[in-house]
Amino acid sequence: MLKRLLFVDDEVMVLEGLRRALHGMRGEWEMSFVESAAAALQALKQLPYDAIVTDMRMPLMDGAQLLEKVKQDHPDVVRMVLSGQSSREAVFRSIAPAHQFLSKPCDPHELALRLSQAFATRDLLENPALKTVVSGLRSIPSLPTLYGELTTALRVEDTSLARIERIISKDVGMATKVLQLANSAFIGVRGQVSSLLQALSLIGTETVRTLVLSVHVFSQFDGNSVIAAYLPALWDHSVAVAAIAQRIACSETRKKAMAEESFTAGLLHEVGKVVLLAEMPREYRHIVDSAATDPGGALALERKHLGCTHAQVGAYLMSIWGLPAPLVHAVALHHNPSESAETEFSSLTAVHAADAIVSAADALPLNRDIELDVQYLDRLGLREKDPVWRRFHEERTAAQREGEACERKDSVCG
Repeated sequence: MLKRLLFVDDEVMVLEGLRRALHGMRGEWEMSFVESAAAALQALKQLPYDAIVTDMRMPLMDGAQLLEKVKQDHPDVVRMVLSGQSSREAVFRSIAPAHQFLSKPCDPHELALRLSQAFATRDLLENPALKTVVSGLRSIPSLPTLYGELTTALRVEDTSLARIERIISKDVGMATKVLQLANSAFIGVRGQVSSLLQALSLIGTETVRTLVLSVHVFSQFDGNSVIAAYLPALWDHSVAVAAIAQRIACSETRKKAMAEESFTAGLLHEVGKVVLLAEMPREYRHIVDSAATDPGGALALERKHLGCTHAQVGAYLMSIWGLPAPLVHAVALHHNPSESAETEFSSLTAVHAADAIVSAADALPLNRDIELDVQYLDRLGLREKDPVWRRFHEERTAAQREGEACERKDSVCG
């Protein structure tokens, strides 16, 4: 079935250029071209669209205002900015209502790739209501306590990137927003950014400060005790998986880039759970509580009650935000890597193994929802590495206990 796209720009020549450049996509896309925000809103009333791509600078209603309106009235539409106005102010005005920001002139192949990736992952979702909820999110909810820690650090003039990374790596929501911005055309790098430290070095601390103030990712759980009760354990689990995935990748590939990518994927692998806890806390709490006694487990209950899994929700959100394909792939398939066609070690391998290992030692139903896919490891010739990888977790746990004991001792001595 053809995807229906709406392009908006007040310059006729730009629209004609887009029409010519995207001529080869007619077999996959049904495209409409309009010259104003008002015309775009009218078109959206008449027909359902899968995506809207708009310029930023337009008279009467600009691109950010248009996408904010689209977000409210048509939240399931993928929203993209394609603009020659690439100032910081323009990017930050569009980052809330837009899923992605691309600059002119845009490579048609990159535009097609980003849209196709977003559509492909979105089509994994079978629940239209949940699709609407995820598409309308401004940001992934985050722990409120980290807001003060990050803000305090950013007030210091000579704060190091390493310190900022240590703070942000503890929080899925902020890490994802930093990666989203680093992968936008605003940064202007070639290739895609999978490393949080690399993203921070590209963005800079001043932009991170602005990002924090702009999207308020830490304000989503204020006063919601139902959600807050689940989050500390989920954060601890995500950080543990990230650390083990990074060590597994380092031991198997000796490549820094793969280790960093695996850490990031591990940190983000449960973003779908965060979304579900935030948007439907009672329903998802029932699923989590029932998983402890249901023979089918958490994933089966998610499919039964929601029509999709938390892994698909997380992958969809990351895809429409334009994060690198390996990260989306690892999040989407971290429970069932055998569904992938890969035959070599990847960040998916590291995250799946780390998640299975960490989950096995976790007593909470929220985190204990995965088993090691032995057939997948056999296909990659890595089954014998399981005991080695499990020792990584044992060593990390032992080091944590030793550190906690030292902290208690210091506290007594102090």
